[in-house]
Amino acid sequence: MCKYKPISEKYPHFLHGGDYNPDQWLNYPKILDEDIRLMKLANWNVVSLGIFAWAALEPEEGKYQFECLDRIMDKLYDNGIYVILATPSAAPPAWLVDKYPEVARVDSNRVRHLFGGRQNHCFTSPIYREKVRSINRKLAERYKDHPALIAWHVSNEYGNDCHCDLCQEAFRNWLKKKYDNDIKRLNHEWWSHFWSHTFTDWSQIQTPSPHGETTIHGLNLDYKRFVTDQTIDFFKNEIAPLKELTPNIPITTNFMGTFPGLNYWKFAKHLDVISWDSYPTWHGNEEDWVVAYKTAFVHDINRSLKGGQPFMLMESTPSVTNWQPVSKLKRPGMHVLSSIQAVAHGADTVQYFQWRKSRGGFEKFHGAVVDHCGHENTRVFKDVKEVGEILKRLDPIIGTSVKPEVAIIYDWENSWAIEDAKGPRQEKKDYLLTCQSNYRPFWSKGITVDVIDMESDFNRYKLLIAPMLYMLKDGVAERIKQFVKNGGTFVTTYLSGIVNENDLCYLGGFPGPLKEILGIWSEEIDALHDKDENCVAFDEDNELGISGEYKAKELCEIIHLEGAKALAKYKEDFYVGFPAVTVNSYGEGKAYYIAFRNNDDFVDDFYGKIIELLNIKRSIDIDLPIGVTAQLRTDGNRQFIFLLNFTDEEKALDLKDIEYIDIVDNGILSGKVVLPPYGFKIIEKRN
Repeated sequence: MCKYKPISEKYPHFLHGGDYNPDQWLNYPKILDEDIRLMKLANWNVVSLGIFAWAALEPEEGKYQFECLDRIMDKLYDNGIYVILATPSAAPPAWLVDKYPEVARVDSNRVRHLFGGRQNHCFTSPIYREKVRSINRKLAERYKDHPALIAWHVSNEYGNDCHCDLCQEAFRNWLKKKYDNDIKRLNHEWWSHFWSHTFTDWSQIQTPSPHGETTIHGLNLDYKRFVTDQTIDFFKNEIAPLKELTPNIPITTNFMGTFPGLNYWKFAKHLDVISWDSYPTWHGNEEDWVVAYKTAFVHDINRSLKGGQPFMLMESTPSVTNWQPVSKLKRPGMHVLSSIQAVAHGADTVQYFQWRKSRGGFEKFHGAVVDHCGHENTRVFKDVKEVGEILKRLDPIIGTSVKPEVAIIYDWENSWAIEDAKGPRQEKKDYLLTCQSNYRPFWSKGITVDVIDMESDFNRYKLLIAPMLYMLKDGVAERIKQFVKNGGTFVTTYLSGIVNENDLCYLGGFPGPLKEILGIWSEEIDALHDKDENCVAFDEDNELGISGEYKAKELCEIIHLEGAKALAKYKEDFYVGFPAVTVNSYGEGKAYYIAFRNNDDFVDDFYGKIIELLNIKRSIDIDLPIGVTAQLRTDGNRQFIFLLNFTDEEKALDLKDIEYIDIVDNGILSGKVVLPPYGFKIIEKRN
């Protein structure tokens, strides 16, 4: 079965709503009633409330003002609108920073920040933790039994680090724990005798700084791990009173896609439900269907973070952002399509930032449901209303998920290590883009994919893909070997098996612990200039049945066979004739190695053959034109298929002679179906 409980039993339907900031409009007494009228018209059923409201809720230390929030909560509930209530720690009030300046964060230049911005606090500060717990307890005590409360939105977009004396000491204590209080072991794992960086006392260790130490990769990596752990520890302090007083109210915080500052795989374990903020750049320099598969990749990460459990689309823009280089309007159809895309990949909510445009401040020109004109007679409002109408018809999809046969490893710590490495290129390392490139052929064929980290369970998949698996933590290679030995198919690429979890290079040849399973030895890697190209040609009668030649760019690894078979070879330069694609039989399975960076034509052809060989199931067995995908959600019995057209052209599909029910329009579909520009269908096979 692939069925999960709804986010809240109080309202077991799709949630549709978003950020609501009535604290900005306290001097406009009639605006609440007008907001509620408009929310009902827009088919909203939930708001995220109080995200930056600390100054309104506690205008002076220890003096709380909840009466206005009481009135708002009551009125919303009386009108059928539920509340995801936020804790306000992301933006402390001025009085707090003025009285306790030590709560402000210190940046890597060792400069303590003044009041302002957001997430501008020290996550170690005992005073800040105490003040956060105090207001969170007050909120939980006051609203624990309020019928409108369905979830907690804790803080907002965690993301900053701190380098104050408290954090320095906390980092040293974290290191002592990791290295068993053995500084000699730390020196070895950091290889700190390089450049005479050996430490003889824990007090000598400082967090990375541009005018201090930045060249010890083990230090940089451990500091990033510490920031994740310390942020989680701060989060646990925040939620303690919520867990105590409202144990049945789910808790979330909004993630930011592939934000590099935190390892969301570790953070996810402490959330009841995953939520994230999605802001693609539609209609920009890339074709919309390219933006779509990259966005889908991140949706799939968020579904995978808790093993397939549906997630919350906590923020998206109903029209534009105000912070992207070019804030282009969503073209007609795109808002509805991009909202349904999130649902197709596992979202049980569609939410926005923001409800009403602010009159002033940093985000006064950020998209909103209600524009500065203040009424419903806008294109954007109508789009939002339409999304709400569609979601009302999708109740059978609530809580459904999918069990893919394919997984791609995208690992935050691996990304950190690759970005910090000095070579083989300083630019265009492109770990994320490479993972997305390997994901695209499956998206294009309508095959669902989990996006996991290297510590996840591999055994549920037929095919495991690990692009640029530069770092191998202890035990990962052994689990990959067991996966293949038991009949799984493993694919990895250049720049894999290079370092251990502390960024020490493996000795004895690359790809380190993966040499045996891959049956190769990687001797060198050639970094090409952007103008350079090589060429890779498949051998005649290779077992994949691929013919033709493919461009090699940017990175070309020079490998030797140690048991594997060559499927394709380089055609140019001094490594002409060397293997470029290999396969190695291992136990009941196979392991493939791709030694060069390639273009879309290669991954299309390569994975197309792998899909055929493994008989990997598609969401629907039809041909999909370029720019159209099919995604699946199921409860184990009923299968809901999302057909999504991310182009500005009509696209025709052939459903053959099978009859499907259109879930939105309740009609019957068969044979030829035309998706309009930025159009979609949600269908279920008719019994």
